[in-house]
Amino acid sequence: MDFLNDALGGFDVVLQPANLLFCLLGVTLGMLIGVLPGLGPAATIAILLPITYTMEPASAIILLAGIFYGAQYGGTITSVLLRLPGEASSVVTALDGYQMARQGRAGAALGIAAVGSFIGGTIAIVGLTFLAPLVASFALDFGPAEYSLLALLGILLVSSLGNGSARKAAVAATIGLLLATVGRDPVTAVGRFSFGSDNLADGIDFVIIAMGLFGVGEILYNMATPPSPSGGTPRFKRALPTGADLKQSSGAIARGSVSGFFLGILPGGGATVASLVAYATEKKLAKKPQRFGRGAIEGVAGPETANNAAATSSFIPLLTLGIPANGTMAIMFGALMLQGITPGPSLINEHPDVFWGVIDSMYIGNIFLLLLSIPLIGIFVRLLSVKATILNPITVLITMIGVYTVRNSVFDMFLVIVFGVIGYLMKKTGYPPGPLVLAFVLGGLLETSFRQSMRLSDGSLAIFVASPIAITLTIAIVLAIVAAPAMAWALRRQQAKTAATLNVRPQAPEPAPESTGEQNPAQVPEPVRQD
Repeated sequence: MDFLNDALGGFDVVLQPANLLFCLLGVTLGMLIGVLPGLGPAATIAILLPITYTMEPASAIILLAGIFYGAQYGGTITSVLLRLPGEASSVVTALDGYQMARQGRAGAALGIAAVGSFIGGTIAIVGLTFLAPLVASFALDFGPAEYSLLALLGILLVSSLGNGSARKAAVAATIGLLLATVGRDPVTAVGRFSFGSDNLADGIDFVIIAMGLFGVGEILYNMATPPSPSGGTPRFKRALPTGADLKQSSGAIARGSVSGFFLGILPGGGATVASLVAYATEKKLAKKPQRFGRGAIEGVAGPETANNAAATSSFIPLLTLGIPANGTMAIMFGALMLQGITPGPSLINEHPDVFWGVIDSMYIGNIFLLLLSIPLIGIFVRLLSVKATILNPITVLITMIGVYTVRNSVFDMFLVIVFGVIGYLMKKTGYPPGPLVLAFVLGGLLETSFRQSMRLSDGSLAIFVASPIAITLTIAIVLAIVAAPAMAWALRRQQAKTAATLNVRPQAPEPAPESTGEQNPAQVPEPVRQD
């Protein structure tokens, strides 16, 4: 329990006025991004990476982390009021949240989402506080072989257990690994795949790929997607659940906190899968499952609690093992690297101010989120009236200025456009950009560790089963390969049920009713982002 002194010392970092301001700014900006469909926390964090260069490491990560978990609640607002999920993890919330709004209970739905998000996030932070040091101390025994297997396992899990087609995710991850080989060989310093260009001699900068795929690519995709008709700005009275609502939702909040925490740790799990699992669990345990889809408050409380718990616990593999659990965490990994900090087992000892400062900032950030979420709902909803023709050019301009400031290179600006087009094509054809970014980030670690392992073992692969940790990781890789088809089938089946319940018609969305101001309850506007 010696780590508790360091954990408490992290509050000294957070309670500095500047860091408190960055924490508040992060969660507020995250809620804003969650409300506005089309951008997302991954793209926002990628766009803001150049700004973090001049900031202290702890302040930069506190800001970016606040954006990530703040966006989880922002997407809830439009899911409930407009049946317009701002985040992929909020899609399932629209099932019962929007029905509650139609019944005049929008305030109860938004209030229970805020309470559940706070409780789930706080429980996950407590788990993060106690579990992360144990994982980090265990990981100190890792050698090159163990790191090779760990990097491979992270890429494999995100590719095989993520949302969408496992085949397409594997193709995206392979492209990411190939891009990681551009530049100088990490052992011999010989140039590779630079095609004689001095601009590619040092490899492709992570910021360029992140800002291109998630920033410019997302904007291009949104511009090419016809906007869905809106039913106008909704109104509601008060966003406070009653005592009966809290009692009815208590079980769903408790179960969502636990399931979301563990699913967030799993690479490829994340907030979206956690919300789907929580909703399916509540419906299965309900005495009257027919209530779900018709305004059951547990159908809002469970998923919202789970996705916030998962968003928080996804920091465990990033901070302790150096393995991003999803695409957004891969960008957070890059943000730490840009600060000269390598995420992994040594982070807790070499940079305790960053490690504990970020974790403790989540306690404060969740309080900010609870205090801000209800009063600012009306303001955030009005932001939906901002036209995309205004928002998109401003975002692209900020992106191009940001990438230029990294190396003062016009070539990098053209490269961002290239990756933006690639990101658009990937999104259009169903290839997820997350595995590409994750594989690019882990590609260097995988190659370097593998080659070191081969040198230590004189070329023998037996080194990968030479220790209990290596054997365990090897078994996990085999199980992931075997379990991938079953997991993919189960996820597709769950998503199909959700889509059938929502009556999704991506090719021909139904128009809004002309005679009333209400939005068509059968309509789910596209697109929904995948983080």
